[in-house]
Amino acid sequence: MINNDLLRRISNIFELSDDEIRTVFSLCQCEISAEQLANFFKEKDDSAYQEVEDAQFSSFLNGLIISKRGPSDGPARENEQVLTNNMIFNKVKIALSLKAEDVIASLERAGLVLGKYELSGFFRNANNKHYKDCSDDVLSTFLKGLRMKAQ
Repeated sequence: MINNDLLRRISNIFELSDDEIRTVFSLCQCEISAEQLANFFKEKDDSAYQEVEDAQFSSFLNGLIISKRGPSDGPARENEQVLTNNMIFNKVKIALSLKAEDVIASLERAGLVLGKYELSGFFRNANNKHYKDCSDDVLSTFLKGLRMKAQ
């Protein structure tokens, strides 16, 4: 999925203002100007449109975890330079402290039925034989289910 769309959707789910979004970015040492943020939310065909890079979006997601759960003990986590749908799915799940049953309920609310075993494949190490790639559809459905719950 496109990071800009994901940023927009996640910001809407959590009802974050522009200032709150910029604060979440800054929690992981990624400073975003108000103008830059506005350009992230522009339509792709707008000349001022600016893509959210994976490293920036990783900062946002890691900052979201910190803002929702508080800072972790130990060294600060490095922001990933490349993100996959699996990583994004997992970071949102961690930020909300969701258990497997909560994720399954969110997916079902949006019309997708997955078992616990099938779901666990998304959160495994990429080298694990039971690892499963998270499709755009699954990630989108998960976010849709979260939005439905928030309403």
